[in-house]
Amino acid sequence: MSALADALAESRADERRRAARALLRRPLLRATDEGFSLVRRYAPELREWFDRNTGWRLHIDSEVARLAKQPATTTDPTHPARDVRSKQPFRRRRYVLTCLALAALERGDAQITLGRLAEQVVLEAADGVITSAGVTFTLAARDERTDLVAVVRLLLELGVLSRVAGDEDAFIANTGDALYDVERRVLANLLAAPRGPSTIAADDVEQRLADLTYELPPTTDDLRNQRIRHRLTRRMLEDPVLYYDELTEDERAYLSGQRSAIVARITELTGLVAEVRAEGIAMVDPSDDLTDVGMPETGTEGHATLLLAEHLAAASGPVPLADLHAHMRTLADDNRSYWRRGARESGAEVELTTAALARLVALRLVTRTADTVTALPALARYSVTEPTVQGATT
Repeated sequence: MSALADALAESRADERRRAARALLRRPLLRATDEGFSLVRRYAPELREWFDRNTGWRLHIDSEVARLAKQPATTTDPTHPARDVRSKQPFRRRRYVLTCLALAALERGDAQITLGRLAEQVVLEAADGVITSAGVTFTLAARDERTDLVAVVRLLLELGVLSRVAGDEDAFIANTGDALYDVERRVLANLLAAPRGPSTIAADDVEQRLADLTYELPPTTDDLRNQRIRHRLTRRMLEDPVLYYDELTEDERAYLSGQRSAIVARITELTGLVAEVRAEGIAMVDPSDDLTDVGMPETGTEGHATLLLAEHLAAASGPVPLADLHAHMRTLADDNRSYWRRGARESGAEVELTTAALARLVALRLVTRTADTVTALPALARYSVTEPTVQGATT
């Protein structure tokens, strides 16, 4: 009976872990998404864990599970919305179009065509506040239709829209249209901010972000410790690396006494494994599916990033960007049998270096300025040294 009870407890823990990972991987789950049934099954335990350890609200009903994450920081630009197909990051206009499209869908019917959505977005984009900010959208050019389609594909990916008929490529070519169902329950739960954007009066972007994510200040020692625990747990779940020198004095003091407990709770729920170094903590995912930026990756870009990381890990200080371009040209020559053909073309080294550095910055492995790149401590795990054989004699 004891062995059976242990097996049942382990099975239950594994299911709860899979449910938590499903939410962390995709904070807005629909009933048809993988993991949704497990999230509903373990809803009380998940809701209690996230509320106690992160302060994140978990909403679950028969159609949607929504983990309303609050970011540890609003100043990290390394994880933008991306085009579903090309994976290129959204530019400013696409973000504006996303907001305008969501506003139009909120006021619209249960079904909408892409052409009708475009007409409503054009009308909203003509508002003086938007045009005075330098954003224009008239559908007069192909690139404008492409931007709107990128937004629609993002909304399809999020589950706000479901395609009924048609094709977005035909809309871009101005030869056809597409029809969508508007998933009202998903749309209603999309916004994760604790405060409605329409209630914010500030004009400055940084102040608007601060107001949007504002949380009431703690008034007791217990509440202050709880807020610190929330911030630290959020960062361990969301950031690739938590560096001690980026923490406040209160956060460092709290972490020095509670590190083992915080790490143990995260590991128990998610399966992430702590890698603790003198400079900080990284929660490593053995399954490698809880990140939108992986390393190492296959292909030319993935190999180039790994080799550039090895080169930077061996550097003793800031490395000029021009030197990295030259090194990438050398790498392209050395790996011409393995990399794609265009990697050796003139200027390709700049593109490859830019892509590699974007990945390394997002993973908190390097920092960069306009002209230099500096390795951060966690990059040392990619350094290559001469092997040492224990007991060997010279």
